Amino acid sequence: MARFPVVPGRSWGPGWWSATTGGHVMHGSVAMRTQLMVLDRDPAVVWLAARPVRLVWRDPGDGRPRSWVPQLFARYADGTGLLADCPAVPDAGGIRALRAAQIVAAACTAVGWSYRRLALPGPVVTANLRWPAGYRHPRNAGTPGLVAAVTAAFAEPAPLEEGAAACGDPVAVLPVVFHALWTGRLDTALDRPLHQRSLVGPGKPAQTSEHDRNQGRERSAR
Repeated sequence: MARFPVVPGRSWGPGWWSATTGGHVMHGSVAMRTQLMVLDRDPAVVWLAARPVRLVWRDPGDGRPRSWVPQLFARYADGTGLLADCPAVPDAGGIRALRAAQIVAAACTAVGWSYRRLALPGPVVTANLRWPAGYRHPRNAGTPGLVAAVTAAFAEPAPLEEGAAACGDPVAVLPVVFHALWTGRLDTALDRPLHQRSLVGPGKPAQTSEHDRNQGRERSAR
């Protein structure tokens, strides 16, 4: 595992509390934090790690040793793994990063994993995910009675504020609603700004995860 540098005088670094792992996952950039958020919400992801491995190889052109540290690792429920980098823009890192991507992708294929340079979601989706992500901790899950009331209030799509008000004091109810939006028990459109009139409805347990969609695309390309 490649360690993040520690600021002198501090024993911690920036990171993301992961609902998947129940612990702290380091990140080194805003783009990396955003991708951690997306992966942490993916129901197919069962483990996350930052900068998990350093790959070393000899350049086929000049024979010099090269190395690369992918930024993220995700383990999926089906046993497969994803090594990923989190560029802020598609061409971040230049030629060196793109050449390293080819080497890392080949190494991942050899062990049954995959490698991707993850594209950032749009700003609206990112902002919408960031809000329920603030309620991802299990302490916001709610009591069984309140969970049942919230589930019933949004059994049919209803405006966020109206459904929450029907369950009691919004101060107590809204964290439970946002936690349910994070876990997928409730659902709303993420491609439009989230506000008090946004329609919230029941979740889609059978919805295909980003991992499953990518696996399907990879199988179709073979």
